[in-house]
Amino acid sequence: FMTRPDVKKKHLADFLDWSLTTIMQADEKVMIDLLVMDGTLQSLAQLFKHGKRDDFLQHAPTVLQCLDQKHLLESNHEMLRKLGVKLIQRLGLTFLKPRLAKWRYQRGSRSLAANLSMAQSTPGAETPGTPDVEMRDQEEDYDIPEEVETVIEKLLVGLKDTETIVRWSAAKGIGRVTGRLPKELADEVVESVLACFSFQETDNAWHGGCLALAELGRRGLLLPSRLPNVVPLILKALTYDEKRGACSVGSNVRDAACYVCWAFARAYEPPELTPFVSQIASALLITTVFDRSVNCRRAASAAFQENVGRQGTFPHGIDIVTTADFFAVGSISNCYLTISVYIASFPEYTQAMIDHLIAMKINHWNDEIRDLATKALHNLTPQAPEYMASVLPQLLQSTTSSDLHGRHGAILAFAEITHALYKLDVDRPVTDVIPAGCVEGFKGIHKTLLDKKQYRSFSGELMRPAMCSLIEKMSLSKMPLKDDPVIEGWQWLIDDTLKSLHLMSSRTRDVVRDSAIGALAALCEEYYLVGPGQADPRIQDILVSQYVAGLKSPEVLTRSSSALALGCLPKCMSCTKLQQILESLGGACVAGQMEVSFTEGRRDAVRAIAQLCVKVGVSAQGTPDSVICSGNIGQVYRPLLHSMGDYTTDSRGDVGSWVRKAAMTSLMEVTLLVVSTAPELLAPDLVERMMCCIVQQAAEKIDRYRAHAGMVFLRLLHCSDPAVPHIHHREELLSIFPLETGTTLNWNASSHAFPYITQLLGLEHYRYHTLLGLTVSVGGITSSTVRFSSQSLFEHLKGIQQDSTALGHFGDALLKVFKDNLRHDRVSIPLLKMLDRILSNNCFEVFATQEDHPFCVDLLALCKEEIKRSMSMQKLSSCIAVFCGLIQFRGPVRKLVLSQLLVLLGHCLFAVRKETAGQMYEMLLTYDDVVDAEVLDEAMTLLSDTNWENDLATVRTFRNQLSDMLGVPRPQLAAKSPA
Repeated sequence: FMTRPDVKKKHLADFLDWSLTTIMQADEKVMIDLLVMDGTLQSLAQLFKHGKRDDFLQHAPTVLQCLDQKHLLESNHEMLRKLGVKLIQRLGLTFLKPRLAKWRYQRGSRSLAANLSMAQSTPGAETPGTPDVEMRDQEEDYDIPEEVETVIEKLLVGLKDTETIVRWSAAKGIGRVTGRLPKELADEVVESVLACFSFQETDNAWHGGCLALAELGRRGLLLPSRLPNVVPLILKALTYDEKRGACSVGSNVRDAACYVCWAFARAYEPPELTPFVSQIASALLITTVFDRSVNCRRAASAAFQENVGRQGTFPHGIDIVTTADFFAVGSISNCYLTISVYIASFPEYTQAMIDHLIAMKINHWNDEIRDLATKALHNLTPQAPEYMASVLPQLLQSTTSSDLHGRHGAILAFAEITHALYKLDVDRPVTDVIPAGCVEGFKGIHKTLLDKKQYRSFSGELMRPAMCSLIEKMSLSKMPLKDDPVIEGWQWLIDDTLKSLHLMSSRTRDVVRDSAIGALAALCEEYYLVGPGQADPRIQDILVSQYVAGLKSPEVLTRSSSALALGCLPKCMSCTKLQQILESLGGACVAGQMEVSFTEGRRDAVRAIAQLCVKVGVSAQGTPDSVICSGNIGQVYRPLLHSMGDYTTDSRGDVGSWVRKAAMTSLMEVTLLVVSTAPELLAPDLVERMMCCIVQQAAEKIDRYRAHAGMVFLRLLHCSDPAVPHIHHREELLSIFPLETGTTLNWNASSHAFPYITQLLGLEHYRYHTLLGLTVSVGGITSSTVRFSSQSLFEHLKGIQQDSTALGHFGDALLKVFKDNLRHDRVSIPLLKMLDRILSNNCFEVFATQEDHPFCVDLLALCKEEIKRSMSMQKLSSCIAVFCGLIQFRGPVRKLVLSQLLVLLGHCLFAVRKETAGQMYEMLLTYDDVVDAEVLDEAMTLLSDTNWENDLATVRTFRNQLSDMLGVPRPQLAAKSPA
C-alpha cells in the first residue's frame, strides 16, 4: 500500500517512524513483541525492495542506525537475525544505484535472442552487448555513501552466524550489494570473504564463505584473476571435517563447496578453468565416492555432472557421470568398493584417490569409514601396485602412532594392501613385492602393542580385531614365518581375545570374536602343518583340548567362541579328533537346568557342527574319527534335531529362536552335503523327523523365522541333483509347492504363507507338526497372524466337513497335541484359544450331532486336567470359553460340561467367577436348548443380577440355585485326604 503512487511521502515517513519506534521498544523476550518485530522487519524489507529509491534514500541511514543501536544481528532469535540481514542488504541496495557493474565477468549473453543470433553469426563477428547493459555502462560514476561500508560489515558478520538461514541470507546479500560496487571496492569485499577460510575460524565461517563465493561467482563478480586464490580454499573446503567429541562437523561446508564448484561451471568459460580442471575434478570425485554424508556425495556428483556438461574439459567425464549418478552414490559401501574402483581405472584420478584414503580416511573417527577405506585400498591395489607397495613403510610408521584411530586404520590398511599385492601374483613370494624392512616391521607390531598395554580397555577393542585381521591377511598371503617366534605371540593374542570377550562392550564383541576366529583358521591352515594335509600333533592336541574345555566354561561368551573355534579348524586339525569334537559340540547344544541362559553358546555350537561337517566332508566308507560316515551321522543329526525344539525365553524374549534358526540352517547344509556325496547315510526316520520339525517352524508365528524355515523346506524339497531321499508325500508336496513358489511365495506375509501351510494338514506324516505350529499362530496375540492363520485353518476345516474320516484324523491330531503339551503353557494356552475359535465357528458340527462323541469326552477330560490347581487367569478364561463351546455337543457329556462350569462359578478367585457368569450368559443366549424354557429367563436373570464379587459363601448359595435350575448336581467340596 505504501508504494502506491497516490500515497504521500508524509504517510511513508509516519510509517517509518512507527516502525523504528516499534523496533526500539520491543522486548524480544515477550512472544507478542517478538511477533510484532518480525512483522515490522518483513514490512520494512518489502518497502525497501519494491519502493522507489529516491523516496527511501533519505530514510535509509536512520533505519540502519536504528538496527545498529538495537544490535539486531546479536539477537537470540535466529528469525530476527535473518530478517535483520535481509533488511540490511535492502538498505545497502538503496544506498547504491540500481545498475550492473561494468567490470563483472560475463559468460555468453543473458538474452536468448542474442544467443541464437550469435550462433547464426560468422565466427569473426563481434557480439553486441545487450541494450540494457549498454545503457547502464554509459552512466557516470558516483560517490559511494559511507553507510555502504557498515552494510557490508554487517553482512560479513552474518556469514559467520550460527544459523544456516542467516548465513544463506547474508551470502545472497553480499552478492547483490557487491554487484553494484566499483571494481576496487568489490575486490576488497572478496578479500574479506576469503578471510573466512582461516583455520582459526569455525565451520560456520567456512560455510558462509563458501555460500558467498558461490553467489559471487554465479553473478560474475568473482573475476578469473581471483581463481588461483579461491580454488585452493575450495579444495580444502571439499575435505573439511573437524572432529568434535564423538562426532564431526563440516558436512555443510563440503556441501556448500560443491555448490561453489557447480556455480563455477556456469560462470566461467572453459579456458579460464582449464588450469584447475585436474584439481577440481579429482576433489569432486573424491567427495562423490568417499564422503561420509550422502547429501555431500550427491551434491559433488551433481557439481561434477554440471562441469562435464558446461566445461567439457573434465577427463572421462561422460563415462564417470553415467556410473556415479545420483542414485548410485546413495549407498556408501557401493561408492567405496565398486564405483571407486571404476573411477580409479582412469590414471588421472588413481593416485589422488589413494592419497586421500591414506591421508584422511584410514584415520577417520568413524569405525565404518575406516573399515571401508581399508577395503577400498585392497580393491584399488591392482590399479597401482607399485605405488601401493611404496606407501607400506609410511603405514608401518603409523602403526605405532599415539592416535588410536590412526593406529587402527594403519594396521588394517597394511594388512589389506599386502594381501592384495600377494593375490596379484600368487606364484611369487610376497616378500619380493613389498619393500625391504616391512617384514621385520609388521612382526614387531604385536610386541609393541603388548609392551605399551594397548590391548587393554577401549584401545583393545580396536587393536585386537586389527591385529587379528593382520594375522589373517599375513597367513593368507603365505608370509614366510614358519617356526618364527611371532607365531606364538599371535596365538596367545587369539586365545586371550576369545577368553576376554566378556570384558568388552556388547557393541564390539561380535566384531572382535569374528576377527579372532578368522585369524585362527588362517593361522592353522598356514603355519601348523608338518606336511601336506598333516597337522602338527602337539599343537593339535593343545588347541582341541583347550577349546573342548572352553565349551564347559561358566562364561557364555567363552562357550560361544570355543564352539566357533572348533568349527573353524581346518580338516587336518580335526582329523583323528572328530569324534571327540562332535561329542563335545553335541553336549553344548543341550540346555541343562543350570545352562538355560547360555543361548548364544548353544546357537554357536549348532553352527559349528555344520561348519565342521563341511570341512571334513562325507564318506560312506570313512572312519568316524576322520569324516562323516555311518558311524557318526546320528551324532551329527541328534543335537541339530534336538535344537529345533529350543524355546528358551528370558528378558530379551524368545531367545531360543536363535538356536532354532541356526539348527535349520545347519540341517540344510549338512543334508545337502550328505545327499551330494553319500545319500544312503540318511535313514527314513531321520529325514521324516527333520522335515516335520522344519514344517512346524514354517507354521509358527514369528515372521522372519517362518520365512527362514520356509526357505529351508523348499530348498530341501526341490533339491534334485540328487534329490533328498525318503521325503514322505513328495508328489503331494510338489503339487502344493511347485518350483516357482521358491521365488513367488512370500513367507514373511501371513496372508501369503498360511494358505499353503494349512494344506499340509491333509498329509498324514505332516499333520501333527503342522497343527502344532499353527496352534501358536492361531492362538497368538499378533492380530494379522491370528487373522490369516485362523482364516486358512477354517477354510481347510470347512473343506473336510463332509469327510468324517479326515475330520476324525484332524480331531485325533488336535487331541494328541493337547495331550503331549499338557500344562505346557507355551502351547496349551494358545491351544485353548484356538479351540475356542474352532468351536465358535462350528467346525465340529458333524461331531456335535452325535451322542457323547469321543472327541468331546476326551477334550473335556484334557481341559479339566489342564486347569487343575491352576491360578492363571489367562488359562482359566480360555478354558471357560472352551467349556461354553462344548455345550453344543449332545448327550450326557453336556451335563459334565455344565457341572464343570458350575465349579468355576464357585471358584475362589472372583475374576474367574465373574468371567464364568458372563460366558454362561452368552452361552444360554446362543444355545437355548441347554435349559428348560420355563426356567431359562430365571437362570439368565440370576447370572446377570448376582454380584459374583461377593464373599464365597454367598456366591455359592446362588450357584447352587443355578445348579438346581439346570438340573445338574450341586458341586461338592472335595474331602481333604489325611496327612
